[in-house]
Amino acid sequence: MKKNNLTKTFTPTQIVAELNKYIIGQNEAKRAVAIALRNRWRRQQITDHLKEEILPNNIILIGPTGIGKTEIARRLAKLAEAPFIKVEASKFTEVGYVGRDVESMIRDLADIAVNMVKSEKTMEVQSKAMELAEEKILDILIPPLKKTAHPAPASASENIQESEAYQNVKTREWMKAKLKSGEMDEKMIEFDAASQNSFGMQVLGPFGMDDLGINFQEIMGNILPKKKKKRKTPIAEARRIIAQEEAQKLIDMEAVQKEALERVENSGIVFIDEIDKVAGGGRSAGPDVSREGVQRDLLPIVEGSNVNTKYGVVRTEHILFIASGAFHVSKPSDLIPELQGRFPIRVELRSLTEDDFVKILTTPENALLKQYCALLETEGVKLEFTAEAIREIARIATEVNEQVVNIGARRLHTILTTLLDEILFDVPDKLPADKVRITPKIVKQKLEFIVKDRDLSKFIL
Repeated sequence: MKKNNLTKTFTPTQIVAELNKYIIGQNEAKRAVAIALRNRWRRQQITDHLKEEILPNNIILIGPTGIGKTEIARRLAKLAEAPFIKVEASKFTEVGYVGRDVESMIRDLADIAVNMVKSEKTMEVQSKAMELAEEKILDILIPPLKKTAHPAPASASENIQESEAYQNVKTREWMKAKLKSGEMDEKMIEFDAASQNSFGMQVLGPFGMDDLGINFQEIMGNILPKKKKKRKTPIAEARRIIAQEEAQKLIDMEAVQKEALERVENSGIVFIDEIDKVAGGGRSAGPDVSREGVQRDLLPIVEGSNVNTKYGVVRTEHILFIASGAFHVSKPSDLIPELQGRFPIRVELRSLTEDDFVKILTTPENALLKQYCALLETEGVKLEFTAEAIREIARIATEVNEQVVNIGARRLHTILTTLLDEILFDVPDKLPADKVRITPKIVKQKLEFIVKDRDLSKFIL
């Protein structure tokens, strides 16, 4: 398997430092996932039989919504360049019921991995594909010479052919230079592009095996020759389309699928959100029975089993599972004992404070205030927030979370949308200034009334 350089070079300390760029606080959770990620690399360095025996320590993140649980798992997967999927436990049903079966998460993860590897391989052959695309465009603009029988004597015929060939080569070289310089990007060209055979019929497999259905489009697409259709586009667009087709021909899809399955098995991450929704608070009839059924279906996947996908069989014992839930009503001990045992690491995330909100608004690389400033900058308007205004926004977010319902950092989205509503609407038609400064006075004028009206704040904030 191709070693992942990012996983190898990032130590737990460095992983936490990278996560700190996007997520405020929650240091205990960051430490737990950093250790889990580093352990994956450590396992890859082991060469004897112990390598297969070392299983990942799956993690449960416990805490209210909007405090960074999903973002931690998503950023971790991005750091590791690992196949990652987020699923909601409440969307699954026990086998035999209408709904998605738990194995579908692994099949979806395999699809993601194949697309990831395919994208990487496409980048590797991109320059070659562009060269082939340019040659095809040149063939359309300047068709290659065809050998013809001349009635003239052989020597004269050869001289004519050599002269025409020389002129053709020189013309192609001249045209190729113009293509590469971009001088001809706007020129229209007609070419044959591959079109997909359209067989929209899908036959589903057995109950609970929805993703293993037979797709006639894939089967017939492999049997029937690809149809070509005439397209007329600028040369720049034609080069891109033809290069994509050429790149697909240069990629070995069997090798792609093999590498993708290896990545799923050895570095895949499945984030199971809302696991508390399938944790029953005791045995009873009705919905609790189904919730326990979902847990029992999850158990073999998390423990380690073989799942059939359209690319081959995936072994799940070395996939890292990170579960999360608010556990307001239930608690982790309400999960069935066998499933509890497969999530040995439990981390409780704390609720966000006013100081945390100030940092969330300003510190991360993708901070909300930076996003809004960038959006308005496209209209030629410079947006500024004073430090006191930022503190006031954070205070209001904390107050509304305490009074209405705690939705964590997501509260900042609703508050900023309400605060900047008029500015975002008026730019660029009505707003005369090219600079807007948000002060505490503006924040209070815009939001104080809504915050004080408890019923109104439930709907608006």
